[in-house]
Amino acid sequence: MVALLAERTYLERYAETPQAAVEPEAAVPRIGEYLVRQGLVNEAQLARALKRQAELASAGESRLLGQTLVDLQILDRETLDRAITRQILELHGALQQTNRTLELRVDERTTELRRALERLSELGQLKANLISNVSHELRTPMSQIVGYVDLLAQGSLGSLSPEQSDALQVVRRAVDRLERLVEDLVEFSSASRRGVTLDLTDVDLQPLAQEAIARLKDKAERARVRLRAEIPPGLPRVRADREKLGWVLHQLLDNGVKFTPPEGSVAIQASLQSAAVMICVRDTGIGIPRERIGELFEPFHQLDGSTTRRYGGTGLGLALVHLILGGHGASIRVESQEGAGTQFSFLLPASGPS
Repeated sequence: MVALLAERTYLERYAETPQAAVEPEAAVPRIGEYLVRQGLVNEAQLARALKRQAELASAGESRLLGQTLVDLQILDRETLDRAITRQILELHGALQQTNRTLELRVDERTTELRRALERLSELGQLKANLISNVSHELRTPMSQIVGYVDLLAQGSLGSLSPEQSDALQVVRRAVDRLERLVEDLVEFSSASRRGVTLDLTDVDLQPLAQEAIARLKDKAERARVRLRAEIPPGLPRVRADREKLGWVLHQLLDNGVKFTPPEGSVAIQASLQSAAVMICVRDTGIGIPRERIGELFEPFHQLDGSTTRRYGGTGLGLALVHLILGGHGASIRVESQEGAGTQFSFLLPASGPS
C-alpha cells in the first residue's frame, strides 16, 4: 500500500515538470536530521535523545532513535509514524526518478552505439568497394605488361643482349610479385564482402604440398632456404577446397621463406590426430615477439610498419589465410620463439585413405 501511494504521489508531483535525478541517499537523510528539517524537533532535543541513546547502548540496551524520542516525550508515536511514512514516500519517489533517468540514459547510449555501428559498417563497405575497384583496374595494365615482357623474353620483338635478358628477368620477377599483390587484394575484397566460397572435396596433401613447394622453388633458391614436405605415406585425405588450401600452404611457405635467413629451412608437415589431420608449416626464421602474435592476422598491417622496413608485402596474406581457414571451420595456431622460428598449424577433418 505504501509503495502504491508513493508512486501515485510521485507521478502527480512530477508528471508535468521533469526533475533532475535525485540520489536516494540525498533525498532521505537519517531520521534525526529529517525530523529537525521537518521542524518536529530542534537541535537541542535531538542532542538530548542521542545522548540518552548512547547511555542505553553503554548499558547494553539497544534503542532506536525514534523510540528514544518517544520515551523522552519529545515526540508522540503518531507524529513519528507520519514522519517515517513521509520518508518512505520520498525514498520511493527518488528511486523511481533515478530508474527513469537511468532508462533514458541507456536508451540514448544504445541509440548512439547503433549509429556508430552503422557508420562503421558503411566505412567498411566503402573500403571493400575501393579495394575491389582499384585491384580490378590494376589487372588490365598488368596483363599488358606481362604480355610484352614475355614477348621480349622469347625474342619475338628482336634479339636481346645478355645484359638486357638479365634486366628483363628482374622486371619479370617484379611483375610476378605485383600480380600476386593484386590477386591478394582481389581475394581479400571478395572474401570481406561476400564471405569465403568453398568447393569442398577430398584433398590429397602430398601432391598439394609438392605443388606449393614447386611454385616457390626459385625464390627459395635465391634466398638459400631449403623447402621440404614431411607428409607420411598413407595419410588420409582432408575435406577442403583444394585451390584455397593450396593457396594457404603457398602463402605460409612464402611467409616462411621471407623471414628465414640463408641456410635455414621451411617445412610442410602433417600428421593424423583422431579424426582430423594436423597441418603445420614450420620455419627456422627470425621468430615473432610473443606480445605481437595477435597482430599477425590484421589486414594491411605489418609488424614492422616503418618506412625503412626490410620485408615487403601488403599485410593481406595472413589475413586471407585466417579468412579461408575460418571458412573451413578451422582456427590457426601460432607458436614462435624469437631467433628460433615460427610454426603455423591448423586442423582439417580427415575424409578417407590417400
